[in-house]
Amino acid sequence: MKITLIFIDGLGIGINAARINPCAGPDIAFFNHFINDNFPKAIPYDGLALPLDATLGVAGLPQSATGQTALLTGINAAKALGYHLQGFPNEALRTIIYQESILKKIAESGRRAAFMNVYPPIYFEYGPEVLHRKLSVTSHATLASKFKFFNFDDLIHHRAIYQEFTNAALINNGHDLPLFSPEFAGEILAKGVIHYDFSLYEYFQTDQAGHSMDMERARAEILKLERFLFAFLQNLDLSQHFVILTSDHGNIEDMSVKTHTANSVMALLWGEAKTLVAYQLQSITDIAPLILRLLKIQ
Repeated sequence: MKITLIFIDGLGIGINAARINPCAGPDIAFFNHFINDNFPKAIPYDGLALPLDATLGVAGLPQSATGQTALLTGINAAKALGYHLQGFPNEALRTIIYQESILKKIAESGRRAAFMNVYPPIYFEYGPEVLHRKLSVTSHATLASKFKFFNFDDLIHHRAIYQEFTNAALINNGHDLPLFSPEFAGEILAKGVIHYDFSLYEYFQTDQAGHSMDMERARAEILKLERFLFAFLQNLDLSQHFVILTSDHGNIEDMSVKTHTANSVMALLWGEAKTLVAYQLQSITDIAPLILRLLKIQ
């Protein structure tokens, strides 16, 4: 079995109210899940949806640095710090990541894995030593594993995709790159993950849209993400692959506030193991141990 983890930043489960929740509406197929629903829920491509706790028993609103560390290590990072940390991981979190990241453990097992996000030239020009304190949890997890960082050559040759998978943001910044449709980007990712035992892809435009409090922008992000996900699943053999889509904290599901939320986050599962594992998942700290179990790594 090959496993793909799609990490969508800031995707919680809110109320069924289209005035504040861009996931509410008859045209939403994958992300229309609400606080009062009965879970697990069936979703397209024979998948299941369920909620995961992101507060981790720590007061305050969940944040990216601690949430992503918990997601990729299985360690309750907020509890380890005593608070939720926003933005980039501090030294204490980096220590956890470099010791406990699933990418590092998969590398040590001899399996093939990849962080499927393309990095812009500035990363390779300055290098991780210079950018160390401004690197995301996913970047540090990749550094800990010593797996490759994909670049623009990989993007052009369709081996990986950018975090904003259409490349519109890169093109607007002056880079001479092709514009991808969400469907084409999903197809590229599906063809890429077949080469690895484990693949990780990160998308954080949802979190930025949530902070903007711009409902039109948020709706556009959810619809674009659905198009991408449909194409990805359509081009993947789900008898051979297990797919997990989840998040680090809530945000975009409540556009009435500028902050993150304390809502549970979405976990969407596809593949033959979905029913068995759905009842093993309660919080975001359960994702990394699950992946290691499925790959039969201690």
